[in-house]
Amino acid sequence: MNLQVEQMHPLVLNVGLAIHNADWNWKNVNSPFTRLYYITEGTAQIELPDGIHTLYPHHMYFIPSFTVHTNICDSHFEHYYLHIYEDHYSEDDWLEHWKFPLEIEASPLDLSLFQRLCEINPHMNLQKSDPTTYDNNPTLMRNLLRNRQRAFCDKVESRGIVLQLLSHFLKYAQPKNEMEDNRIAKAVRYIHKHIAEEIELEKLAEISCLSKDHFIRLFKKGMGTTPLQYVNQKKIEKAQLLLLTEELAVKEIAFRLAFEDYSYFNRLFKKVTGMTPQEYRRLYSH
Repeated sequence: MNLQVEQMHPLVLNVGLAIHNADWNWKNVNSPFTRLYYITEGTAQIELPDGIHTLYPHHMYFIPSFTVHTNICDSHFEHYYLHIYEDHYSEDDWLEHWKFPLEIEASPLDLSLFQRLCEINPHMNLQKSDPTTYDNNPTLMRNLLRNRQRAFCDKVESRGIVLQLLSHFLKYAQPKNEMEDNRIAKAVRYIHKHIAEEIELEKLAEISCLSKDHFIRLFKKGMGTTPLQYVNQKKIEKAQLLLLTEELAVKEIAFRLAFEDYSYFNRLFKKVTGMTPQEYRRLYSH
């Protein structure tokens, strides 16, 4: 796989130490970011699509983004957590190209890396462990904005630490087999890479080697939404991020995302977020 380190732009959303006493129990968690755990004391379990796994001390765990999982804990349990999001300047999410191991044995260095990451990012810890309090789009956007407002030296050091931690998982990761039936995955990757362009349904069906009708059926079955709805959702997510991280006029943002009709962009944005772009920027940019 021709992957370059320059393509890797992981951002820290949250990092901290969580201490639980039989209260780390959350059902059907499904997040747009990747989770890394370092277990320090006690044990807990996590239910993934392939079954229930026990989390042990002095091991690290990798939970990919958009992986539905349930946390199970009936005793004392302590762990460091790290939530990683792929920078929106990236054309593709490189994490999606690999099958990472769920569990690897950790080293004292890994613990030191988590501790240092917490030390230089004291304001990025979670106030509550309940995913419903932080696993939502407004909070995601605020965390991304907070990431960009940190001192440059802390950004550099944080990225270096995250890459070190990920490298230990990459040592045992396997490239995803392109011979698998990943036709819809190819379409999704195309959407992410070309989100700033006009994306035609016919083109998505073509790169998936499917007829248009068959592609729509398979896409909705695999993604739970239609191709058009998915494209619009991703464009509005990108617009939300640009509204908070770039000093661009709303019309310029609409143009950058290939919306020729500014009124339609405004209507779509309000339909997805419940507010206009201007209202969104005023509410979440402070």
